[in-house]
Amino acid sequence: MPQIAQLAETYSSQIFWLLIIFGLVFFIVGRGMVPKVMDTVAQRDRQISDDLAAAQASRDAADEQEAAWRQRENENRAEAQALVAKAKAEAAAKTEKKLATAQNKIDARLAEADERISAARSAATAEIEAVASEAAQDIVTRLAGVKVTKTSASAAVKKALANG
Repeated sequence: MPQIAQLAETYSSQIFWLLIIFGLVFFIVGRGMVPKVMDTVAQRDRQISDDLAAAQASRDAADEQEAAWRQRENENRAEAQALVAKAKAEAAAKTEKKLATAQNKIDARLAEADERISAARSAATAEIEAVASEAAQDIVTRLAGVKVTKTSASAAVKKALANG
């Protein structure tokens, strides 16, 4: 075969061109493109780490703001509860004052009513005594035929009512 016979003559030129092509590929790809790709990858990694750091910083800032908001909210809630408690206490005091005033008025009316009832009872008792003494005088005069004085009949009626 003639191709194998030419191998010894073309062997050195093929190795030469192989080394030239390999060198060109090495310099073009290895020295030209790979560093650019590696720089791009490194840049991308750096961008990702920067973005992650920024996201963590944003998350930390948001957590701090949330904590501050919660603290303000708790303070506002406590303040509102204090205002509500104060308003309830004031309303309770006003209500107690109104109730005390109403109770005083009711007590005064009850006292007046008791006085009127006592006066009416005294007047009724006096009238009953007067009618009873007159009736006793009349009964004694009709039955016994004896005239009894008004004072003795009154005393006897009082004694009978006190025992009865």
